[in-house]
Amino acid sequence: MHILVSNDDGYTAPGIKALAQAMRRFGRVTVVAPENNHSGASNSLTLTRPLSVTQVECDTYVVGGTPSDCVHLALTGLIDDKPDLVVSGINGGANMGDDTMYSGTVAAAIEGYIFGIDSIAFSQIDRGWGELDSAARMAGVIVERFLERKDADEAVLLNVNMPNMPFEAMRGVMATRLGRRHNAEKMIHEQSPRGMSIYWLGAAGQPKDAGEGTDFWATHHGYASVTPLQIDLTEHRLVGQADRWVC
Repeated sequence: MHILVSNDDGYTAPGIKALAQAMRRFGRVTVVAPENNHSGASNSLTLTRPLSVTQVECDTYVVGGTPSDCVHLALTGLIDDKPDLVVSGINGGANMGDDTMYSGTVAAAIEGYIFGIDSIAFSQIDRGWGELDSAARMAGVIVERFLERKDADEAVLLNVNMPNMPFEAMRGVMATRLGRRHNAEKMIHEQSPRGMSIYWLGAAGQPKDAGEGTDFWATHHGYASVTPLQIDLTEHRLVGQADRWVC
């Protein structure tokens, strides 16, 4: 089996090193990851300049671009053979609920899914890489079960979030839906040392829909949350009404 590993924290991040190592027991691993951190890059592709690629090890390529760039390049000629699985992460921070719309970690997995390959994004809830070995071990368990039990013919896209706790303390794995957050906190206005106005985006909103069955609930109660995703953004229920509104 051939597994492609990417992330959004950059190729030197502890999370991607731990994930790549955990995947090696399943087969050959190729890492194609960004040169720098691209958290919040979502599904952006770089179309206004060429992309640099540096091979730093026999199985590791560093791309001067976004997570989506990395997987896109890998699947359109950078690597010799099509991978059987794309995994992304392990991200240092949660990608739950509304976060998935902005996440570069999830975007790397989405790019693999678009190309018809089973793809899984892995994230830890808290920043700082606490209990990273346990998260990598859980990622291995989830991949092993998925490879053994998946029976669907079409590609699958999964978003996994894991609490920062010892492996033995985790209560297991739970299939979930995405929760929702409140709106982001107010932006922060500051002045640069030269007196110019600068602005920071506010912190993510607190969980709004965190009831049982959501990714928020599962991780809060000690489970690794596994949410199947889709990329069809069509609101099918409103197609008929849209016809009346504008046609």
